[in-house]
Formats: sequence, C-alpha cells, structure tokens
Amino acid sequence: MIDQFYADPLSLERLRFGPLGSYIDTFAQVLSAQGYARSTAKVKIREVAGLSRWLHRRRLGVEALDEQSVSEFLRYWCRRGLCRRGTAHTLQGLLRHLRSTGVSRLLASEIEDSAFHAIERDFARYLTQERGLTQATLDNYLPTARAFLSACFGNGPLALNKLDPQNITRFMLRHAHKVSPKRAQLMASGLRSFFRFLYQRGEIARDLATSVPTVANWRLSELPKFIEPEHVERLLKACRQDTPSGQRDYTILLLLARLGLRAGEVVHLELDDIDWEKGEISVRGKSVRQDRLPIPQDVGEALARYLHQGRPRCPSRRVFIRLKAPRQGFTGSAAVDDVFRRALGRAGLSLARKGSHLLRHGLATRMLRGGATLAEIGEILRHQLPSTTEIYAKVDVAALRALALPWKGGAR
Repeated sequence: MIDQFYADPLSLERLRFGPLGSYIDTFAQVLSAQGYARSTAKVKIREVAGLSRWLHRRRLGVEALDEQSVSEFLRYWCRRGLCRRGTAHTLQGLLRHLRSTGVSRLLASEIEDSAFHAIERDFARYLTQERGLTQATLDNYLPTARAFLSACFGNGPLALNKLDPQNITRFMLRHAHKVSPKRAQLMASGLRSFFRFLYQRGEIARDLATSVPTVANWRLSELPKFIEPEHVERLLKACRQDTPSGQRDYTILLLLARLGLRAGEVVHLELDDIDWEKGEISVRGKSVRQDRLPIPQDVGEALARYLHQGRPRCPSRRVFIRLKAPRQGFTGSAAVDDVFRRALGRAGLSLARKGSHLLRHGLATRMLRGGATLAEIGEILRHQLPSTTEIYAKVDVAALRALALPWKGGAR
C-alpha cells in the first residue's frame, strides 16, 4: 500500500524495516480510507517507520507497543527535533489499529483499571437494554458518570461502597455552575440513572439517586428563545452551495429549520434512515422509538445534492461527515451547534444564544403564529408529554395580554 506514496525501492525498504514493517501497509490503507491528503499520509508513514526503527534498536517487538513505550519514543523523537504537533495523534491511531487487529496488547494500567471500564460498559448496556435509551442519551450520561468516578477515585481503585451524598454534592457544586441550567439538569439526570444502576447491581448499599441535588430551572419562567422566520431564510441564503462545506451546512440547517430536528438527531442520522421511495426520513429521538417524518421538497433536494456532490467517500453510514480527515461522522451535538454559529456569522446575525435549538423553537413559533394548536406542534416536534409543548403558549404575547386582568393599582 505504501507503494502508492513512495516509488523508490530503497525508501520502501527503509520504511518497512523493523517490527512494524509488516503492518505499515495496512496502516497506510487506513489512512487512505480516512481521507488524509497524500502529503499528510506520507508524513504519518514516516513517523510510524521511525517508531519501528526505534523499537528495533531497543530489541522490542510489536507486542510490547503500548502508551508507555509510545511516550518514551515521543520524548526521544522530540529531542531530535522531529516531533510535530500531530505525531502523538498518529501513533495513537496506530495503536488503535493494531489493537483492533489483535496485534498489540493493552497497557498494563488499563488492565488493572478493568473494573472502571467494566462499570462503564455495563452502565451503557443497562441504559440501552433495560432503559431503552438511544446513543444520543448515552453520549450525555456516560461522560457524566466517568467524570464523577474520576473526581471521587482518580487513578485509585474503585470503592463504590464508600460513596456518600457528600461526594455527590461536591461534584455537582464544582461542575454545575460551569454549564447552563439545562445542561446541569442533564448532568443530574445522568447521575441519578448511574446510582440506580449501581444500586440494582448491589454495588452500593442504598440508592443514592435521591441524594442528587435538584437543579432549579423553571421551565415556564421565561419566553422560549427562537430565531425569526426572516432570519432563518437569511441564514440559509448565506450558505455557499457551490462548495462541499456549504452544501453540508445548508442541508443540516434545513433539517433543523424545516423538520425541527434536534442536533443529536442530525448527528446520528444514517443513510439507511432515508426512504427515497416513500419520501420519508426515520428519526431516532431520545428513546428507542423511531419517528418517520415526510421529507419536504427543498429538504429532499438539498439532501440529494449533498449526498451526490458534497459528501466525502468513506466507510461510515452517517449522513453528515467531517470534511477533514479522519473522514467520519460528527462526534457529538457540538459540531451541529458549530455549523449554526458559523452560519450566524456569515449572515451577520448576532443573537444572545447561539445554539442550534433556536431553529427548533423557531419552527414551533412559526406554526403557532400560523394558527397551529399546541397538540399539532407537539406532534411535529415529537414531544412525548403535552406539558413539554406548554411553553410555546407564551409566545403569543398579544393574545396573552388580552386575557390579562387590569391591575387595580395602575392608572385609570
């Protein structure tokens, strides 16, 4: 495979020297599949070859390769002035590749820390199989549980039976003020699910879920933040559809604005979710339930154009793919929020809040102003509880003002 990058026989012989020589071709194939530019792939191949020669001089085989030996090599490489910003990332990718093929072993500390990973793995299984939650929810709950365990035990052994309400309170006080009230509520929900899981497994003697503090965020205390319809159109027109990035961003914004999708739903959208014959799209929400939504004409045209012209070729089944290597789906909802923020900048719009959820709220507001009922809005937004849609009743300020009783203490 490296023959595609290097033609000189002596260079090929040098690159394939050492214990990694028989694996460098398959690694180069991975780099090519991930969409790395030719020049970048050649640099990464040379770095792996340098690691292989270093292992040979130390009389180490590929089975001895782990994070510790990679760190030692990086220090040696940097002392020679050869280390670049992406070298560590390259070698981490090599480790993942070798471990996926069963060649390299896990780091000893990872083996000793298997209890931590076993808890996290079983918690994920509990959320999906017993709670019926989706990957989008796991993406929120698992990091919270991981951060909590790290805060309590660090790199030491897990003593789950020693957890108490004080640990929970300290963790929430330390982290809740750094995020929005909604995010803090999500953090609290993740901890409650984690403690119920531990209690059911018998890891803790009492259910600590009741000890998680409640985060104050009165749902109906303010008007929902949304983006006006004229601003939505301005946002869409600011996307350059003659470029792959513009086609992708325009399609994402249309899905948010026309169908009211959540950012996580856009992230996890897959090619198999689009039924072109029926003109429908399958959406995975917060639970295992899948909703099928009709594809409006402008959304369908944008999707078809992006998939045909703008989407990079890669093994991933995700609809929306990173434009830069490694070519893969977005890692989380923050990527969709970044698309929305960049679009705001191009359109010259300055909003107090810049989350992509503003487009979902904008759809609901536009429907309400057009005469739709709250039940109809809840059906489009796929709310499971009618109370979730109640906040949009406050958007029609003129109608609410007409229902308000006159204040007796005011002017007559």
